[in-house]
Amino acid sequence: MSDAGQTERTGQRATSIYALALLTLIYALNYTDRNIFSIVLQSMKQELVLTDTQIGLIGGFAFVLFYSILGVPIARLADKDDRRLIIGAGFAFWSLMTALTGLVTSVWQLAVCRFLMGAGEATGIAPSNSMVSDLFSKSRRPLALAVLASGSSIGYFFGYMLGGWVNQIFGWRAAFLVAGIPGIIIALIFVLTVREPARTGSAGRKTWDTDTFWDTLRFLAQSRCYIFLIIGCSLLSINVYAIIVWNAAFLIRVHGFTSGEAGTALGLVRGAIGIVAIMLGGYLANRLGAIDQRWRVWVPALGVLLTFPADLLFLFAPQASLSVLGIALGTFFTGLQFGPVYALCQDVARPRMRAVSIAMFLLCVNLIGQIIGPLVVGSLNDVLKPVYGDLAIRYSMLFGAFCALPAGILILLGTPFYAADVKRAEASGA
Repeated sequence: MSDAGQTERTGQRATSIYALALLTLIYALNYTDRNIFSIVLQSMKQELVLTDTQIGLIGGFAFVLFYSILGVPIARLADKDDRRLIIGAGFAFWSLMTALTGLVTSVWQLAVCRFLMGAGEATGIAPSNSMVSDLFSKSRRPLALAVLASGSSIGYFFGYMLGGWVNQIFGWRAAFLVAGIPGIIIALIFVLTVREPARTGSAGRKTWDTDTFWDTLRFLAQSRCYIFLIIGCSLLSINVYAIIVWNAAFLIRVHGFTSGEAGTALGLVRGAIGIVAIMLGGYLANRLGAIDQRWRVWVPALGVLLTFPADLLFLFAPQASLSVLGIALGTFFTGLQFGPVYALCQDVARPRMRAVSIAMFLLCVNLIGQIIGPLVVGSLNDVLKPVYGDLAIRYSMLFGAFCALPAGILILLGTPFYAADVKRAEASGA
């Protein structure tokens, strides 16, 4: 290769890495903004006089309704138009809604802010995954998507750590303001400095450019690996979102943590360990998948199965330190599936179906997980409190833990269909 060609390739690589870094930061702030709610909910509950059932509705249903439903048409738009502008505009909007949450004075205002925050965040994950898939080759895609997904752990770290201490020192309203305002500035930087990448695999025949939305859905519905993945991850999401919304409250109620202490513990555990797990999951799927492509499915499935015993340790450990260890193990095992799962969704889709593939996945996963998980646990808290008091949350969260077992099994069942589904996507999009 000539020096000029080498220089051009190095420049393209640097541009891709820069775009990935900014997309990962946006991904992180996506999770920071939505998870501030979890660490400050005890303080909000007292000031706004909320029940746990109301918290479950606002923490799950109010956020996820617009987030999931709008995610599909936004993803369809992202498969055809400038993803950079879609992400930037949505990022600025949800950051504004996060900041405004710190000004609410009633349960209805809180619900409206969560609705609108969810609407803004619908522009984030699917278009970002689609962009990263076009910035990196198929062989590098699982690791690149794992880097992107690690933003969730970075978001947990800042959301819990920052939110916990700002809440304890300055109050819960300040926590939302501190989380939301910087995003508006970063959104502008992203739009001005990142270019829209070319669609990989889009040279040559382009019959899929004219596919309708229903053509896309029919194509994806015929991928059996994709269907098993959606069903399994939907069950897992009940577990994940129940823990996300209620884990800080669990530590405060059961083990007597302050919000700052809970934020520190959860920020370090879900942040640092989550990043390691997500990166390791992407690496293992890359490395082992090169030997036997079935590992691209086995890695996330085995991680999901091991989540169940970790959750039992978290919930029933007699000491706070062992309970935090349970959170750490659960975070690690759950984190293994993030990068590989998103890569699987991309692998079985045509180039201009990738954002919709992710959006449909998120629609099912989030509607089921974010509505059922937080709401069922919150309702059970209110029902069981007369009998168990503050310990009611321990038995309520057991509901989510038991969802991990069938989730892992269902993901495994998709393994025999992966190779054929990938070939079908490549053949029809060649």
